Amino acid sequence: MEKLNTKALILASITVVIWGSTFTAISSGLHGGYSAGHLVLVRFIIASFLFGVTALLPGGKIHLPKKEDILKILLIGWIGISVYHISITFGQLTVSAGTTGMLIGSAPIFTTIIAVIVLKERLGTIGWIGLSLGFLGILMIALGTGSSSSGISKGVFLVLLAAVSTAIFFVFQKPLLKKYNPIELTAYLTWAGTLPFLIFMPGLLQDIQHASMEANLSVIYLGIFPTAIAYITWASALSLGNASTVSNMLYIEPVVSIIVSWIWLHELPAPISIVGGIVAISSVILVNIYGKRENILIKKKIQHL
Repeated sequence: MEKLNTKALILASITVVIWGSTFTAISSGLHGGYSAGHLVLVRFIIASFLFGVTALLPGGKIHLPKKEDILKILLIGWIGISVYHISITFGQLTVSAGTTGMLIGSAPIFTTIIAVIVLKERLGTIGWIGLSLGFLGILMIALGTGSSSSGISKGVFLVLLAAVSTAIFFVFQKPLLKKYNPIELTAYLTWAGTLPFLIFMPGLLQDIQHASMEANLSVIYLGIFPTAIAYITWASALSLGNASTVSNMLYIEPVVSIIVSWIWLHELPAPISIVGGIVAISSVILVNIYGKRENILIKKKIQHL
């Protein structure tokens, strides 16, 4: 069991490092001539093509999904892939890569809220304090995105929508991994999520031709690594290890995002955003570690009553 968990954590670590570079690569593509719609479309055309090739290979591990799961796969793909990536990419038109990484790092806060509402999980005092601190941290991050005259950048709300959608994605993806292997499920969700992106097809070739070499390489990188490989390694980690333990690795993603953005684009979030990011991530740790311990004690007391 220990070996299995170790493998899961290694896969999760690889995923988080790759995903941490995603926001900088998106900024590079946007600054290099791609529109937000064309960037997300090309990225997922590449990923969908790679999964299509995998499906056609002899002995490939991708088979047709069961009929009763098709609607569920479509809905999860549209929420976790389509909504998430449209929100992230358009949000980054006005929000820096490092700040985006910190806001997405708050996703476990929304996962906890979904667990309370949908799964009827209980939260103790520590859990609610942690959530309150988390939203304070998000507010501080958001305040650092705008100028003194404009206030909070509009892109913040899109990035927060992405955080909510990825929280839903993580919660509802796990049960499907009991039926399908990670490559299969990632392929299904990628194909489902790519369909809405086809509305951005007009003018695509002109964008590709006028984009810089760095922008084109960034989009190719996005299609291969964060979109195809990282989603597989994440799904593999979830299938091998405890979901909450594996998800704890997401705490590292904002740090990776800020470092990569600083090295690649020479940009750093505003000081208040960095402080807010520390508060938000600390609150996530508080909720997921101490809040859960308190929750277990509450359940034991209830059982003894």
